[in-house]
Amino acid sequence: MDTASLRLFVLCAEKLNISAAGRSLGMAPAVASARLSKLEHSLGADLLHRSTRKVSLSLEGADFLPYAKEMIAQEEAGRAALGQGNAMVSGTLRFTAPSSFAQTYIAPILPEFLELHPEVNLELQLSDSQFDLIEGSFDLALRNSAIKDSSLIGRKLSNDRRILCAAPSYLEKYGIPQHPDELENHQLIGFKNFVTRLLIGPEETNGQFSPQKAKRRLIIDNGMCQKAATLAGAGISLNSTWIIHQEIKQGKLIQVLPHYEVDDQSALWLLYPKSNVLTAKVRVFIDFLIEKIAKNTPWEQVD
Repeated sequence: MDTASLRLFVLCAEKLNISAAGRSLGMAPAVASARLSKLEHSLGADLLHRSTRKVSLSLEGADFLPYAKEMIAQEEAGRAALGQGNAMVSGTLRFTAPSSFAQTYIAPILPEFLELHPEVNLELQLSDSQFDLIEGSFDLALRNSAIKDSSLIGRKLSNDRRILCAAPSYLEKYGIPQHPDELENHQLIGFKNFVTRLLIGPEETNGQFSPQKAKRRLIIDNGMCQKAATLAGAGISLNSTWIIHQEIKQGKLIQVLPHYEVDDQSALWLLYPKSNVLTAKVRVFIDFLIEKIAKNTPWEQVD
C-alpha cells in the first residue's frame, strides 16, 4: 500500500482539510484529492465525507486511521533499523526507568544517543517506584520485574539476578547467618511493599528473605540509598547484582548465604503498551539500549 497516500489520509483526518493536508506534503489540491480517491477505491470504502463546506471522517475512516498510522510507523521503524531515513526519527520520547539503574547505566550514554538522533527529545521520569505506562502516557519503560501486565509487550535487556549481601563491619559485629531461618534475628533492609522472596538452597533446605518478619528492619524505597545503608553496616539487604557487583568484587560487600539462590523471575525489560505503535523513535532507542547495555553486563559475572 502506498504510504504517501496513507500520510495524506492521516493529515486529512487531523486537519479535516484536503487542500491543507496536500500542501503539507507538497501536493496540489487536485492531486491530493485524486490520491485520496484512489486510496478509497483500493480499500473499497469511503474514508472521508466531503461536502462543499467541510470534510469529516467517516466511520470506516475512523476505524482505518490507527492502522494507517501503524503502517506509517512501521515503515519508519524499518528504515531506522537499516540506518536509513534518520531525518524521520523525531519527536519527544517519554521514558520511565528505575532511578538507580538510570543513574548508573543510562544517563552516561544519553549524549551519544542524542548526537545520533538530534531530532529526538527525551523526557525521562526516573523513580524506583513504578508508574503506570498507559496512565502516564509513557512511550517506553524499563522495569526490573517479571511481566504480569497483559497489556504490555517488551524486549528483555538483561537478567536481573539478586543476592543477599552485607558489609564486613556488620557481619563482624552480628555474625554470619548460615541458614535462612537465622535472618529473623538480623537487621534486614528491604524495599517498601517488599514481597517475600523464597531462597532455594542445597538438598531442598529452603528458606525466605522477609524483612517484614524480622525483629529489626529498615525499609527504603531507593536502590542507591539501600546500597549506601548496606555499605555503612546497617544490615543485610537483597540487591540486584547490577547495583553491587563492583562492591562485591572489591570486598566492600560480602554475599550472605551464597549457597542459596533467590527464586525470582525478575529481569530487566524494555516495555511499551500494546496499544502503542512501535514508532521509529522508540525503536531506535530500544536498539541503542540493547547495543550499549545488553551486550555489556559485567554484573552477570558475580558468583
